[in-house]
Amino acid sequence: MSFRLYIPGPVEVSEETLQAMASPMIGHRSPEFVDLYQSIQPDLQKLFYTEDPVFISTSSAWGVMEGALRNVVQKAVLNCMSGAFSDKWFDVSKRCGKNARALSYEWGVAVKPEDIRRELESGDFDTITLIHNETSTGTMNPLEEIMAVLREFPDVISIVDCVSSFTVLPIEKDRLGIDVLLTGSQKALALPPGMALLSISERALERASKVPDRGYYFDFHEFKKNHDKGMTPSTPVISHIFALKQQLAVINQEGVEARYTRHRLLNSLVRDWVRDRGLSLFPEAGYESVSLSCVSNDGSLDIPSINNYLRENFNAQMDQGYGKIKGKTFRINNMGNETEASIREYLGFLDQAIEATKVTA
Repeated sequence: MSFRLYIPGPVEVSEETLQAMASPMIGHRSPEFVDLYQSIQPDLQKLFYTEDPVFISTSSAWGVMEGALRNVVQKAVLNCMSGAFSDKWFDVSKRCGKNARALSYEWGVAVKPEDIRRELESGDFDTITLIHNETSTGTMNPLEEIMAVLREFPDVISIVDCVSSFTVLPIEKDRLGIDVLLTGSQKALALPPGMALLSISERALERASKVPDRGYYFDFHEFKKNHDKGMTPSTPVISHIFALKQQLAVINQEGVEARYTRHRLLNSLVRDWVRDRGLSLFPEAGYESVSLSCVSNDGSLDIPSINNYLRENFNAQMDQGYGKIKGKTFRINNMGNETEASIREYLGFLDQAIEATKVTA
């Protein structure tokens, strides 16, 4: 049975996107593929706010997150940690054999620019990793302020994950000075999982040229060499690229500013619902995500029972929280192709499920 996904990734994929994925197959070294690849570059560069190329990787975002470490870390990397995915980046750094140090916060607490400045003033680091929007906790880190600090340290390469914030709000790569900006296909882009996008500065490419043992599959210079020919280093997910082209047309038709406005509106609807039900958001006040809402369970909600009710009565799948805060929180997605109608419908489903699963004394 097919369920309507209300989880923060993979998000619901439109029928039009699925149809685009069924486009007839083409060779990945053919003129047709070169035309396809090059045709989407201008729109991708606009969304990344960059004049640099945007590369396509056949992997989840974690592939290029690990690959970025292998390409640019020479001395040491500072991993900013405030949730499940940023915590994992520290683990991945160590598994890659990199000298890594954690700038660690309690889950839901935002990364503070002044703490980054203090760490970088030591001179120990040549790389920093940051997750803009920590999906596990619904926390959005202050990217503008953090990048202002990083511009004080020109020898430090920044790697920024915008997996659950890309196209939700503007992330101006070149103006902010982000060296490696990466995202995945399955969240705000509303595509199936399995593809990542990344844009790399000249500084990062130059650093990579000095780093040995960076491998092949995620080698920045292999991406660039093939990009210049309108290709990818290895066989790409061609069906995903057809779907990406279709989604870019949808974004253009809506208008990117209207897209940002829609995400803010939908997010505010969810926040109003949370407040009106006497609940609260999990993240530190002032740093709540615009992509999703991570709601604290005050102990009155039987999250598994609510999910079962939604599945049995509405063919809807909710999120039940992630990692160590599973059940203590639940998350409501508002990114991708969601509309005011779809969000209001889901909140209505939740109201019915909560009422039906109330625990009576």
